[in-house]
Amino acid sequence: MDELLRQATTILRGMWKRRWLGIIVAWIVALASVAAVLAIPDKYEASARIFVDTQSILRPLMSGLVTQPNIDQQVMMLSRTLITRPNVEKLIRMADLDLGVESKADRDALAERLMSSLKIVNTSRDNIYTINYRDTQPEHAKRVVQSLVSIFVESNLGDARKDSESARRFIDEQITTYEKKLEEAEARLKEFKLRNLATQSVEGKDHFTQMSETGALLEQSKLALREAEQSHEALKRHILGEEPSLLSAPPREESVSGVSIPEIDSRLDAMQRNLDAMLQRFTEKHPDVRSARRLIKDLEEQKREEVKARRLAAAANPSSSMSTNPVHQQLAISVSEAEANIAALQTRVAEYQERYDRMQEAVKMMPQIEAEFAQLNRDYEINKKNYEQLVQRRESANMGSEINNSVGVDFRLIDPPRVSPKPVAPNRTIFLPLTLLLALGAGVAVTFAASQVRPVFFDSRALREACSLPLLGTVSMLTDDATKRGERRDLIRFAAACISLIGAYSAGLLALFLFSVRTA
Repeated sequence: MDELLRQATTILRGMWKRRWLGIIVAWIVALASVAAVLAIPDKYEASARIFVDTQSILRPLMSGLVTQPNIDQQVMMLSRTLITRPNVEKLIRMADLDLGVESKADRDALAERLMSSLKIVNTSRDNIYTINYRDTQPEHAKRVVQSLVSIFVESNLGDARKDSESARRFIDEQITTYEKKLEEAEARLKEFKLRNLATQSVEGKDHFTQMSETGALLEQSKLALREAEQSHEALKRHILGEEPSLLSAPPREESVSGVSIPEIDSRLDAMQRNLDAMLQRFTEKHPDVRSARRLIKDLEEQKREEVKARRLAAAANPSSSMSTNPVHQQLAISVSEAEANIAALQTRVAEYQERYDRMQEAVKMMPQIEAEFAQLNRDYEINKKNYEQLVQRRESANMGSEINNSVGVDFRLIDPPRVSPKPVAPNRTIFLPLTLLLALGAGVAVTFAASQVRPVFFDSRALREACSLPLLGTVSMLTDDATKRGERRDLIRFAAACISLIGAYSAGLLALFLFSVRTA
């Protein structure tokens, strides 16, 4: 610690010895920096404020029904990309800044300077944008800001509308493509159905269910055919006499049941109905009841005699009796109907058998057919779903575009372009104290550098350490009163130089303050 204090003391004593060099450098740097600050031209700031109204009652009402772009984000992006080279070149022409430009290099330099000087500041919550620009000429600054405001308002989201149009054209192209794919899928599905029409399901029934039902119908038809054949055989046996006929009754029995004699049967029916009506009013002993029974008995006896006579005539001439017998005629008609029924049933059995055989053959191909149908149907459904979604998106985009065209974005100029009445730059009240600090720092740096370039030894220890030689002794210097007075005068002159430097700066700051107050 003592060593550090000794070294610091040595350095300070060396700098003090070069103090006049430091104060001279400080004065020179101060005068130069002050002249530089005073030479900086005054700059005036022009500004304008714009409010972008993106709210509309129609947008929340149509939310979820149409595709709505983020207008706030688009406006913010527009503000960030407004200061571009084409816009700046357009701004130069609008503000007549190119009147004194003679070369392309000067024009490029002017464009670069404008791009670095123009500022657009926004508050994202309120959509209020502030445009600022500084220039040495107030009228130029105002024209620049006014031209930039015009460019900002006239842009009106034109690029965003171009993007919407491009998106709609792309959707239309995709819809056309998917429409062709859908038509091709429908054609393939129709061709498949026509090619495999026999194996298609009906009323939600698959091939195996239809095959089971066809087999059941085939068995029912075969059973009905066998029944019709047995009935036909029985009728033929009746006609050929293989079984007892209704016309030939046993000799011992004179049965008339099943034999019809119309004229007698009608009278019997009438008498029987009459008897039934009388039995409801009278008893069996009533004379009318007895008379009716006697008439019925006589008619039955007459019918029996008639039947007996006909049987005897049939026995004498069998062929004639068979052809004229109504029972035989009825049996012949029944046989004919049975044969027609058998023929119809045979046709039905053959048809069902053919269908059943075809279904059995088609069973082997059913897995492949079902897999092909599933693939075709899947492709069709995918194309149909994509097509419907694209159509819905297109309608939503069209409606959203109509909303944007009808509602739009409202640009309101809150504060028109105006220029500050006094310069806003440079701030000399801050720069001048900084130049004082710069001058003092330069003086201290020069004295330190001089003390290090031409060092001075103030004690024997420092000399011994620097030379690395044995020191035999030291000689002290005795100062007289004249020397002391000279040193005192030199110290006073140095203090005066420092005070005058600080005083000059203070006077300059006071004058600058009074001038700014007077012009305000």
